[in-house]
Amino acid sequence: MSMKEIAERVGELLDLAGVVIIAVGVVIATVVFVYRYLRVRDLLVVYPQFRQGVGRAILLGLEFLVAGDIIRTVAVSPTFQSVGVLALIVAVRTFLSISLEVELEGRWPWQARARTATGRTPAAGSGRAQASVE
Repeated sequence: MSMKEIAERVGELLDLAGVVIIAVGVVIATVVFVYRYLRVRDLLVVYPQFRQGVGRAILLGLEFLVAGDIIRTVAVSPTFQSVGVLALIVAVRTFLSISLEVELEGRWPWQARARTATGRTPAAGSGRAQASVE
């Protein structure tokens, strides 16, 4: 098996892993959503958590898909055109990742997390500092 074939297979496996991660993540988030909704019966409480679960699955899956594209393009067919297409794909997926990160966390990925009145970092995914009740 040549290095080119190995790189192609690794790229395909990363693509498959990305798709599986997204699909399984959405299924898990949906099951957790239904379970929580049946217990709480308040859509306003459980929906944001569902949305975050789906968003995180998509973010992680996108990372694997980008890695697969990079490996296949650079190792298998490094032509100027394929690298240009790769750059466009990576730019679009990076924009999606940053948009999802801002949506989930409520801040830019490079911004430090806000601290609460107690000096603690708020729970991941809250996006806002919670005032402590004393």
